[in-house]
Amino acid sequence: MTKQVAILLVLIVFLKFSDTEMSKEMPTRSNVVNIGALFSFNSTIGKVAKVAIAAAVDDVNSSPKVLNRTKLKISMQDTSHNGFLGIIKALRLMENDTMAIIGPQSSVLAHTISQAANEFQVPLLSFAATDPTLSSLEFPYFVRTTQSDLFQMSAIANIVDYYEWRDVIAIYVEDDYGRNGVAVLGDKLAEKRLKILYKAPLSPNMSRFDIIDVLSKLASMESRVLMVHTYADLGLEVFDVAKDLGMMSAGYVWVTTDWLSTALDANYDLATKVVDGIQGVLTLRMYSPDSEIKRNLISRLEKSPSGSVGLNTYGLYAYDTVWLLAQAIDELLTQGTHISFSIDSKLTQLNGKSVSFDSVRIFNEGNLLLKSIFKVNLTGVTGKMKCNSDGCVVNPAYEVINIIGTGLRKIGYWSNYSGLSVVPPENQHSKPNDTSSSKQQLHGVVWPGQTTVKPRGWVYPNDGKPLRIGTTKPLFKEILYQVEGTDRYSGFCIDVFTAALELLPYSFSYQFIPSNQQQPNNTELVHMVQMGVYDALVGDISVTTDRMRMVDFTQPYVESGLVVVAPIKKLNSSTWAFLRPFTPMMWCVTGFSFIVVGVLIWFLEHKKNDDFRGPPRKQVINILLFGFSTLSSSHREKTTSDLSRFLLIVWLSVVLILNSTYTASLSSILTVEQLSSTIKGIESLLSSRDPIGYQRGSFAGNYLTNELSVQRSRVVPLNTPEEYERALINGPHKGGVAALVDERVRMEIFLSNRCEFSMVGQDFMRMGWAFAFQRDSPLAVDMSTAILKLSESGELQRIRDKWLTQSPCVKQGGKQEIDRLPLESFLGLFFICGSAGLLALLVYFVQMVHKFIKRNSYEYQSSSLRSGSTALRSFASFLDEKEEINESKS
Repeated sequence: MTKQVAILLVLIVFLKFSDTEMSKEMPTRSNVVNIGALFSFNSTIGKVAKVAIAAAVDDVNSSPKVLNRTKLKISMQDTSHNGFLGIIKALRLMENDTMAIIGPQSSVLAHTISQAANEFQVPLLSFAATDPTLSSLEFPYFVRTTQSDLFQMSAIANIVDYYEWRDVIAIYVEDDYGRNGVAVLGDKLAEKRLKILYKAPLSPNMSRFDIIDVLSKLASMESRVLMVHTYADLGLEVFDVAKDLGMMSAGYVWVTTDWLSTALDANYDLATKVVDGIQGVLTLRMYSPDSEIKRNLISRLEKSPSGSVGLNTYGLYAYDTVWLLAQAIDELLTQGTHISFSIDSKLTQLNGKSVSFDSVRIFNEGNLLLKSIFKVNLTGVTGKMKCNSDGCVVNPAYEVINIIGTGLRKIGYWSNYSGLSVVPPENQHSKPNDTSSSKQQLHGVVWPGQTTVKPRGWVYPNDGKPLRIGTTKPLFKEILYQVEGTDRYSGFCIDVFTAALELLPYSFSYQFIPSNQQQPNNTELVHMVQMGVYDALVGDISVTTDRMRMVDFTQPYVESGLVVVAPIKKLNSSTWAFLRPFTPMMWCVTGFSFIVVGVLIWFLEHKKNDDFRGPPRKQVINILLFGFSTLSSSHREKTTSDLSRFLLIVWLSVVLILNSTYTASLSSILTVEQLSSTIKGIESLLSSRDPIGYQRGSFAGNYLTNELSVQRSRVVPLNTPEEYERALINGPHKGGVAALVDERVRMEIFLSNRCEFSMVGQDFMRMGWAFAFQRDSPLAVDMSTAILKLSESGELQRIRDKWLTQSPCVKQGGKQEIDRLPLESFLGLFFICGSAGLLALLVYFVQMVHKFIKRNSYEYQSSSLRSGSTALRSFASFLDEKEEINESKS
């Protein structure tokens, strides 16, 4: 049944209806205006609100600054914590020409009464309904004059994030107030990548035995951060039970919404009774800045007959609500608005017998009063108040309170502007808005158990069961193995795991559980962690994308990567070993370059250097000898041309570099034992059609087929190191494999005593080994921190050296075949030298053409009939002439 139907039923039963529409009009400026107040007189908030509202009405009626001789007449109705009675009391107010209602106090009642307020256009100004779902879109006549739980839950999420807790357990009352508040908390935590681990709803009338059952279940969970969002009586009962169950001891964190500070502020006797059971609890209190008007009000109320009731923040908001409503009514009356009430015509359609109540009337000017409320800009005892669709609080803020000793100790503030701070919120608004984590700050806290050490916020469930640690079955004992005849494990992975555990600030029991499979698939073992079969997994677990979707990994404790292992053979020295440094193409280009340089020098020197003249046979020999003699700078011919000297300098520089590189490479070839394999790396392996071996159960097989597109028929799973060795020795032509693809760490162990194999090429698909934990396990974060500490201290390297030390065979395997120097490595040198030769040749020809034209200028002026071939022969003859002869003739 909807809330609207419930209200309609109440109207049918308790109202009498008339067949004609009646209206009642009040004078423009009446002596009295009726307002109502709806709350539970005997509640923690209601006791304070009753005093504060009465004081506010007296102050308004005695003030000449507001309402101008018009008095407020308030009718306070007690809902007695009863929703049905609250509806009746609200309707009673609406039938008595009430312009507005201050209240209701309860968020649950506000949802229901707001439907009637919409129908009869009576504004509701609630000083205590904090449910964030009370939206002005659904309830336009509901005006919140206090802070919404939206901000309170933001503050709690900030606190959880500030202390680096990952999740919380939410204990809340099962109604609109509790459910909606916790829903907002979940959203705010999610914004910070945190979460509510478990929701524990409580019935408002739950017995102590039922509370014991709920808290006993929570005590067995791993989270130790508990948030309580209830009413005062139920919440205090929760803490009393928690104390009896030992849940107020060290390691627990209790955070409450402002109900706790409200109850303690309102009842001094209660504070002295319950303070021992709530030591170390963090709670919030709505913040209101200190001011003279606030101090005067508190002092005046403390001296009143009801001074035994403390004035909490809800009382302050109730006081300001009366003043806000008074100013809005004053604005309405000042405009000369006629105040009138009329019967709802919709109600005349219902048939029913008359009962004792008059008909409920519509406040015709309710919409105008609502607009006046939104125009009010008030500075009251709680600070600035200006209403809009989100409420009337301008700068929402909370005090963060730590209950310690016999009182409440303020450790900081939270504001929607700056987050957590030890500076009052009003001093923050003059600074730039900065809610970054580095700027958040609170004073020290004394936590439950009288400790100042920040609780880590979680433990493993205390159910007597040790942590179940699954183990892999590596091929090599150096990585991990079970000691024969015992339940103990040893190896590199075990030593790293236990060393990291020793650095944790806590301890827990655990046991290693071997896999039942002979050669288990590591991905399947990771999946078993995801399914809860294991709590964690230790061994040679590589971190891959698919596995990260299943579990949480720690910081990798060893780097690894896929490598190719293939059979190798030694390259012994031979007669032609001196040719190995250069590739054949490099030798050809280098020899051709010597000839080209000889030809270029001959061109540049032939005209005037006798060493480059003579019979053709002699000149060809000179060209060849001169070019190759530059290798050792032993050429006999002298150069006389500046161009040839320039070219020779460039060429000798190239020869020097080639000579040095050749010498270094040849020395390495002749002095270091070389290893050679037909497989040069993963590229050459993929380009062939030979079978490839891998360790059964590792991810290498899927990586080869899925990522590198290797045919599945080529991929051969192998189980033991002996199978590795046999498959490599047999080779692809005898039922074996051409090479193995596996992780570097395992292959280094495999090669430690097998010198006939070696890693070839570079590592590919780099990854690391890490420990796997169930998703969102806080132990994964702590173990990552411990692994980093091991690495920084050098202990991790010491453990690796202990188990994974390389033998001479591995070192020998690292001496791969030295790559022969290709032509591409020297293209730059040849380009520079070739450019220099072309430049010199070009300049030389320009000079010769200029001299040729100058000498034969007369002949060319009268040679229009001469053919071009004759001119070329004449120019070639000119080039062949010795320059001194030409000069003597001229």
